[in-house]
Amino acid sequence: MDMLMGDKIAEANLTDWRKLAQGLHARYVVNDFSTGARFITAVGVAGDEAGHHPSVSMGTGYIDLKLITDDAIYRDDDGTEHVVAWPTQQDVDLARRITEIAADHGLAADPSSVSQFELGLDTPNAAAIAPVWAALLTGNPSSGDEVRDATGQVPNLWFGSADVDEAPPQRFHVEIYVAPEEAEQRIAAAVAAGGTVVDDSNAPSQTVIADQDGNTGILCVEIWGVETD
Repeated sequence: MDMLMGDKIAEANLTDWRKLAQGLHARYVVNDFSTGARFITAVGVAGDEAGHHPSVSMGTGYIDLKLITDDAIYRDDDGTEHVVAWPTQQDVDLARRITEIAADHGLAADPSSVSQFELGLDTPNAAAIAPVWAALLTGNPSSGDEVRDATGQVPNLWFGSADVDEAPPQRFHVEIYVAPEEAEQRIAAAVAAGGTVVDDSNAPSQTVIADQDGNTGILCVEIWGVETD
């Protein structure tokens, strides 16, 4: 199934959901465990009917859901097909159905609180070191330009490029994906806590923030079709 580009995801107008990193994310507020369990059961039935399911996590007062197609198809300019993890039409359709189920259960969405945490590692030797990190994080020494744990126990790890002759001041960095309406407040809070915006040339999509020791993190935002003010 073909991956959906940003404009198509925006056109779907998924009011409860936000596109963060590779997936669609939603958070619903629940008052008690049994209410949440009934909602998750209904979502499971809808997933069975669709032949596709979200990943689900539940904590005190909330349920988080993520929709993604692990074998979405991306076609580059010459028509070559690549298998990627990305939202497809089946994710959009199921997201709409889950929104209906949440309304039936009297649950309110809290899209501004969704977030996704990933890691980046700058290296000139991604092909060599990727199996080491894959084995360490997941137990499976696969190679590639990313490490993804199918169980979701550890964050995704991406490998960025670095000059072989130049040692960067920081190899690892964190990447925090938030909803567009949350970005300004999150940056302000980091600055108020003593952080510094060191690069906003790609804002609002990416804002690089450093702590007092110079360690950097990147606040990432998908900006398609969502007002940020």
